[in-house]
Amino acid sequence: MENKRLIPYSVHLPEEIYKKLKAAAGERKASALVRDSITMIVEGGTAFNSGYNKGLRDSVKIVESEPAITGLVIGGRKVSAALTEKMTKLIVKEKSNGTKKSRGD
Repeated sequence: MENKRLIPYSVHLPEEIYKKLKAAAGERKASALVRDSITMIVEGGTAFNSGYNKGLRDSVKIVESEPAITGLVIGGRKVSAALTEKMTKLIVKEKSNGTKKSRGD
């Protein structure tokens, strides 16, 4: 999967946006909200594909952290590794002009 290390990055915001973000931080969601928004913009995809990819990434995190799955081995293969590999392949990669690349690219 992807590197899990998070690197701090400073962003300057207008006061109105800062206040709204601070309100969201009361629920401990500000960092995730900003991170998800930046990821969506940088990947350059549609809102649908960005949400789809976020759902897949969240699912991978759950599979990787669930003790009931991580210790399960069937046919000599870890079930968590098999599931995360399959889910990661479903992530839609888009070209810079917003069109989908085929999964083999």
